[in-house]
Amino acid sequence: MSEFFNTVQSDSNFLQKIASKIPGFQGYVESTQRRASDKLLRDEIARQFSQIEARVSAVQTEAISMGAIELLDTLERSAIKLRTFADRIRGASYGYSALFAPVKIKAEDLAKMYAYDLALLTMTDDLNAAVDNVERSLGTDGIDAAIRHLVRLSQEAI
Repeated sequence: MSEFFNTVQSDSNFLQKIASKIPGFQGYVESTQRRASDKLLRDEIARQFSQIEARVSAVQTEAISMGAIELLDTLERSAIKLRTFADRIRGASYGYSALFAPVKIKAEDLAKMYAYDLALLTMTDDLNAAVDNVERSLGTDGIDAAIRHLVRLSQEAI
C-alpha cells in the first residue's frame, strides 16, 4: 500500500522543498499526497478486477466453443458482479480526508482503510485462483463446484 504513497511522495520532493518554506503548507501537501496515492491504489484495484472480469468472459467463450452453453448464465453472474465492483471502485470518491477538513482521519482509522484496500488486493489473488480453477475444470465433473466458488467470491466483492 505504501508503494502508491511513496510514488506520489517521491514525485513531489521538489515541491516539498518549496512548501517547507511556507508555514502550514506541509500538511496540505501531505493531504494531497494521501489523496493521490489513494486514487492510484483504487485505480489499480479497479484495473485488477476488470482483468479478472475479462478472464471470466474468456472462459465463457471457451465454454461456448466446448458446447457447454449451460455454464454461461452462472459465469455471467460472476462477470457482472466483478464489473459492477470495478465500476464502483473506479467511480468512488478518493482521498481519506478532504483538504482543509475540520475533522482529520486518525492514524488508526487510516490503517483500517489501508487494511481494507489490502484485503481487496488479496481478494484479486483469490479470484484469479478461482478463475484458474474454472479453466482447469472445464469439461470435468468439478466445473459446477468451481463456478459456484467463483460466483461466491465475486459476490463477496460487492
